[in-house]
Amino acid sequence: MINPNKRTARIAGLLYLIVVLSGIFSLMYVPGKLIVTGDGSATVKNIIAAETLFRLGILSSFICYTAFLLLPLVLCQLLKPVHKTAAILMVVLAIVSVPISFVNMFQKLAVLTLISKAEYLQIFDMGQLQAQVLLHLDYYNNGIKVLTIFWGLWLLPFGYLVFKSGFLPKILGILLMIGCFGYLINFTGNFLFTGYRETGISRWVSLPASIAEIGTCLWLLIIGIHSKNLKTDK
Repeated sequence: MINPNKRTARIAGLLYLIVVLSGIFSLMYVPGKLIVTGDGSATVKNIIAAETLFRLGILSSFICYTAFLLLPLVLCQLLKPVHKTAAILMVVLAIVSVPISFVNMFQKLAVLTLISKAEYLQIFDMGQLQAQVLLHLDYYNNGIKVLTIFWGLWLLPFGYLVFKSGFLPKILGILLMIGCFGYLINFTGNFLFTGYRETGISRWVSLPASIAEIGTCLWLLIIGIHSKNLKTDK
């Protein structure tokens, strides 16, 4: 008979894997292929030439955010015996980002409208159209910057729960908690300093979260847990 805690761990791992893979595709791969920073002409040409890829990026985002809505709920079921308050805080900090994420996607849907060649858009010349596309993409990127606050904050209680659980490696919990501050440092740096991304600092401070989230995802998916190792809040 399958251990119910192990089943829950595997479900959490699968959801985490969906979040990671769809997030990489929508947030890194697609923009890397299509978006040319500050160049409206090249960006619009790329999106029109590869509209299917742009649409797949949007669909991938919807899949990512839906999985991220479910993930903390499953993790809460798994980790609530460790510390109930921390588990609830983890859920709240994660889920609050989801409606913001979906609303933010309207900016990319607006880009699809602008390149649709609808008759009423003929009042815009090509330069104005390109500027509108870049504007909506900038709005979208600003939304992502706000979201990184919550993508970081939920890792603090999550990391604490992993550290105290007894069935997940403590090092992953430590890295998750460090990763929280990495997200917050990147948000602050991007908000306060022009050219922060070009310094290379963002890549280094993002590393602990990346290692920890992928590591936790694979551990839950492949190894799972044994209920006899489950520590509970005393």
